[in-house]
Amino acid sequence: MIKIQNLTVKIADREVLSNINLEIKKGQVMALLGPNGSGKTSLIMAIMGFSDYKITSGDIIFKGKRINNASVDERARMGIGAMFQRPPTIRGVKTRQVVDLIKQENFSTDKAAEELNLKEFLGRDINSGFSGGEIKRSELLQLLAGSPSLSLFDEPESGVDMENIVLVGKMMNRILRKNKDNAALIITHTGYIFDYVKPDRGCILVGSKLHCAGNPKSILTTIKKHGYQWCITCEGERLKDKSHKTSR
Repeated sequence: MIKIQNLTVKIADREVLSNINLEIKKGQVMALLGPNGSGKTSLIMAIMGFSDYKITSGDIIFKGKRINNASVDERARMGIGAMFQRPPTIRGVKTRQVVDLIKQENFSTDKAAEELNLKEFLGRDINSGFSGGEIKRSELLQLLAGSPSLSLFDEPESGVDMENIVLVGKMMNRILRKNKDNAALIITHTGYIFDYVKPDRGCILVGSKLHCAGNPKSILTTIKKHGYQWCITCEGERLKDKSHKTSR
């Protein structure tokens, strides 16, 4: 679905991603864990093509096509969609208007909004006065309408109460199950969403670099027990041990 090769990204003069290599296959759900400020959201922004995130080296290849120079709207039309952690408030544009603009054929805005407990919000400006849970549900409504083949979920459990997280998980699964090839990248630093959406693989992003890959629940258990820095040290020790064995 998407292959990221040796990707380095800067905002102004600050490097936010360093030599990232990541592949998500069709039908696969990848979890990306990491502390606040590690570069997780920057990766989503770079994949979506936001102009502040300058690629200084490497490639983003989506469905076999290099998209480094594609605009945000071109990437959305190709089938990449994102649920943002802190989307902007857009005054003068109603939620219904944007959903109706992007919806696919046979999608019922009213029916989907009712399932997400958002029907009364359709006539309101996008995210204006919305709570954290309402913003998440609005983002999911837009993703459902656009029906992306690759969904990028940025901290889907952040600011969401226990009742809403069940609904968020249910709708995330619906997006993924619309097509057997649909794939996703789920960014989290708590892992609470794993109780509702089951990722296939996980990896850690710390200090703008990717570390470790494997079973996401095992990775999360290790992080809770030892912290992120331990994971980096553990990985370094494994690499040194492997190098030592090879040299012998």
